[in-house]
Amino acid sequence: MEQMIALSKLRHSDSNVRKSGRTDIPQLAGDIEARGLLQNLCVTALKKPRGHYAVFAGGRRFEALQLLAAEGRIDKDMEVSCKVLEGDDAALSEASLAENFQRVNMTPTDECRAFQHFIGEGCDLDAVAKRFGVTRRFVEGRLRLAGLADPVFEALAEGRITLDMAKAYATTGDQAKQTRVFEQYGNYSYTTPDQVRRAIAGDALKATDPIAQLVGEDAYVAAGGTIERELFSENGDRWSDPEIAQGLAAAIMEAEAKRLGEEQGLAWVRPVASAHIYNATDGLYRVNLPKQPMSEAEEARADAIQTRMEEIGDELDSGELDDEAGSALEAEYDKLEDEWNELQRRPTILPDDLKGQIGTFLTLASDGKMVLETTYFSETPMRDPGDDRGTSGSTGATGKAPPPEKIAPGGKPLSARLSDELAMQRRDILAAALLADPALALDYALFAMIDGNRGYERYGTTMKAARPNDPVIGKDCEPTPARIAIEQARDALDTAWTEAGDVVARFEGFRALDDARKAAWLALMVAGSIEAKPDYSDTTNPLHARLAGILHIEPAQWWRPTSTNFFDRVSKGTLLALLTEIGGEVLAARYAASKKPEVSAACEKLFAGEAITEPAIKDAALAWVPDAMRFDIARAAVIDEDEDDCSDAHEDPEDDPAEDCGDDQNDFEVEHPDETLEAAE
Repeated sequence: MEQMIALSKLRHSDSNVRKSGRTDIPQLAGDIEARGLLQNLCVTALKKPRGHYAVFAGGRRFEALQLLAAEGRIDKDMEVSCKVLEGDDAALSEASLAENFQRVNMTPTDECRAFQHFIGEGCDLDAVAKRFGVTRRFVEGRLRLAGLADPVFEALAEGRITLDMAKAYATTGDQAKQTRVFEQYGNYSYTTPDQVRRAIAGDALKATDPIAQLVGEDAYVAAGGTIERELFSENGDRWSDPEIAQGLAAAIMEAEAKRLGEEQGLAWVRPVASAHIYNATDGLYRVNLPKQPMSEAEEARADAIQTRMEEIGDELDSGELDDEAGSALEAEYDKLEDEWNELQRRPTILPDDLKGQIGTFLTLASDGKMVLETTYFSETPMRDPGDDRGTSGSTGATGKAPPPEKIAPGGKPLSARLSDELAMQRRDILAAALLADPALALDYALFAMIDGNRGYERYGTTMKAARPNDPVIGKDCEPTPARIAIEQARDALDTAWTEAGDVVARFEGFRALDDARKAAWLALMVAGSIEAKPDYSDTTNPLHARLAGILHIEPAQWWRPTSTNFFDRVSKGTLLALLTEIGGEVLAARYAASKKPEVSAACEKLFAGEAITEPAIKDAALAWVPDAMRFDIARAAVIDEDEDDCSDAHEDPEDDPAEDCGDDQNDFEVEHPDETLEAAE
């Protein structure tokens, strides 16, 4: 029976199955204020006080109405449409469960279409937000999703991509770019939203980039730059035309560098749009300027600090202090040490007669502010001020002249940028020519990877075969047939070419080997590069499993369990279970009363084939290895189901998706306790 009941006569019922998840009540209240109550409350009559009712379904709507009444937005005695039911607590709880359980939330694509409809009808963003009881930002986000390229939007509607993935594509309004990235990444289940964001971002600048902060949004937009507003992240908007921002930043920094150079009388000040100058000092010579000497007062203070620190050290070494006094002296010592170190940090002196010969850099800090470096450089070698011993060093203070490749006609070093560009062009010539000689390219690659492990030289290529980082370090393992085979293969290699003194001579020696000897080196290099296990995982690499299948590897022929490498390192219960697996409960029962060392020793003999036992048990023991040693472990397929985004999806005024997700999870745990426990383990 349906009837109108005053809000003041309604109470919460203990029969309501919803005990948690009552979130976003203010949002729901705003929706009810805008559109009214769209669904009845389910109530049952109370015995006391008479005329009052308990709400057993619709608790969030009831709380929203109470909030509106408390804030004076509706009358506290406003009549509310209710459906009155009768029954015991069990029946009412069942009705409450059915009312909550059978709800289906709107999908994100449905929300997109709904918001688009009302915007098309002439409503503004604020009106739509108020109408649905959501924030303006939420509406903007859904409208951004509505602007997704058709393939991406369809994938979201059909559930082939998650809401988070769709948001990643929506970080750009360029549908052509969305489509290109979707075609590249959309068909792979292992693609993550971060990968999509990085692919879409490309060369775009974040609004938090130092260059963007230096230029400023107004100047960038005035110069024709476009900005993509980031609605799904707090990491800042993206500037889609980085070349415009970079050009503006270069002009700002060049003008400031020129001003500072003239103001300080320096030969040059070079702008660097970075916080570091490492890549800009190549070909320059660091000028070692004299330090400002201490004043008499500073020298006296430094001497006093040293004297007091020595006294404290003697007191602490005496061993006659209690803990409190010792801690106080240690704190005093640390404070004095900091003061002494600060006195030693002397500012440099820049003589006026040197200013016209040296320069420095104008850098860009992470907050977008320009910083003038206090380290100075010259373009040609020069003597240190007041030093007759020789020239100051280059960037590394070695005193070495630049290599011939760095010298331009007339003896002046090339700029770092020009030198880098010429080096890249020289590299491209070599790479293009190497394409015509695959055999030489193979020799070069193999040599760089094999000889590179010696650590003697740089090989001019990124190709390498680094040794794996084994999960167990510094532990001596007993020799195994596999390890012995590897060492024997190493001993059989032709190593004559490795004895040459320089890298070029070693390369020529390697080239002179025949194909069989080169292949032997290649096999050993690959064997030495194999990782024991993926980082942070205990699973077998699938490529390792495939290689083992091709090679028909039987681990039991290469490795046998012993007390040292296995049996002593597992529990007695594990050993008895293993014996049961090999020979049944009768075999395990023979050792049930034995101590762990005795069981371990018996297992070592049995699994080495040295124990006298039934042929079937012996064969099973000789074939057994732990799963950790096998390549062919069968695993259950993992079902990857996209879960609803409960925290971000819009809640219908009568729905609570947070609880829906919780119900699903609870159902799974009740119905499949073994699977839940296994996942936890």
